[in-house]
Amino acid sequence: MKKLLFKTMLLALAISVPIPTIAQVSVHIGIPLPPPIVISAPPQVILLPHTGVYVAPDLAVDLFFFDGWWWRSWEGRWYRSQNYRSGWAYYHGVPAFHGRVPPRWRDDYRAHRWNGHEFHYQRLSHPELQQIWQRKVRKQSRPQPRMSPQHAGPERYQAGGPQPQGRTLQRDVGRSQQGRPIQQRPGPQQSGSPHGGPGERR
Repeated sequence: MKKLLFKTMLLALAISVPIPTIAQVSVHIGIPLPPPIVISAPPQVILLPHTGVYVAPDLAVDLFFFDGWWWRSWEGRWYRSQNYRSGWAYYHGVPAFHGRVPPRWRDDYRAHRWNGHEFHYQRLSHPELQQIWQRKVRKQSRPQPRMSPQHAGPERYQAGGPQPQGRTLQRDVGRSQQGRPIQQRPGPQQSGSPHGGPGERR
């Protein structure tokens, strides 16, 4: 009885799960990984102009560095890793940065030309590349300072718009004195009324 119940459950599960779903999972699991890049020293890279993409021109394969990852294409698929030697993981689709890289970038590199202009590239070692990336990460993670009101620029007011209360009060005082500057309270050696205003003439 238990065996019959178990077979019935297996049959129901096989009918309920679509065949394309099973095939898709098996294909995804069976994606091969590229072979490791065997080099004796960390590769030097150059920055491709106006792309933000670094590339290792001395390798036989296209090895890119972008956004903190090493990228490579192998057998029509893309892979990325944080180590240029190994640890590659399948990346679904084509990375967006690759659209900025010309297909014949190696020819431009050898000819020292880029979009019809001279291309004076600079080789960067692996430690230099890591320093550049770490500075970029620290800059992006740094909170942007907020400008305080006292450091803000002069305020501009539109005619007929709402005015701050302090500015309105200052204009009213100026009009009451008919354009005369506001007098300061006289010191101990100056003559004046007890309230600090101008003395009365007798």
